[in-house]
Amino acid sequence: MFENKTIARIEEMLDAAIEGTFVESDYEETRLSRLESRWKEFLGSSVLSNQNLEAERHRLEQFISDISHQTKTPMTNIRMYTELLKEEAARGENASIEKISSFAAMIDKQNARLEFLIDALTKLSRLENGTLTVKAQEGPVDKLIETSVSAVESKAKLKNISISHKKNEALKASFDLKWTNEALINILDNAVKYSPENGRIEVFAEQFEMYQAIHVIDNGPGISEEETAKIFGRFYRGSEVQQEEGVGIGLYLTREIIAKEDGYIKVVPNNKREGGELIVYLRR
Repeated sequence: MFENKTIARIEEMLDAAIEGTFVESDYEETRLSRLESRWKEFLGSSVLSNQNLEAERHRLEQFISDISHQTKTPMTNIRMYTELLKEEAARGENASIEKISSFAAMIDKQNARLEFLIDALTKLSRLENGTLTVKAQEGPVDKLIETSVSAVESKAKLKNISISHKKNEALKASFDLKWTNEALINILDNAVKYSPENGRIEVFAEQFEMYQAIHVIDNGPGISEEETAKIFGRFYRGSEVQQEEGVGIGLYLTREIIAKEDGYIKVVPNNKREGGELIVYLRR
């Protein structure tokens, strides 16, 4: 009698699982109740696994779509300028050296953009799927800042932008020097790109109980309060900087790197101060 009852209940459990309506009953038999609990746990983990697979599939589809969309423009431009270059070269003695040089420069520029984009997308993919490891260890914050500032100084000089770094040699934080340096360079590169000619950029560190905060302040257009929640989105570009060169991936990559180190990044909206300000919080 008990055996038949158990088999009947198992059949009910299987039918309910197939229909997605399974719930535990109030049976008193200990082994059957334990079986029901384990069956519910199994179904729950299966549903979660399916949800994770679906989320991963959607993320992969979106990533492929992003690659296709972002690489289309530079590839189209490369083809266009290559054709123009060939047409001009075909004119022989009547060809314009100035035009040939201009077309070649545009091809080089678009090629550099494509290389940057592919490199950034590769890093993003590795960060998101866990194949790229960020190893944080204690180090001086000043060294991190100095290394990052030196990487953008040549660009800053082209626009006569001064970069001041208020040093504090006592501050130390937990970070991966290579990847955090890349994250900070992304921020500084944006500051240089969006600051006006003869502008200025200030960089300094500030100590808190659990974090060391690195401030990067410029006198560019800044970010509105409405856009602060969007600015770290992949391929998002603020309304104030649509005319500037860029693909909107630097800050997203920066946030991913800092998050891997158990830190976070914050933008100060320009209604609270003039210019732009980003703050990177690194664990002490």
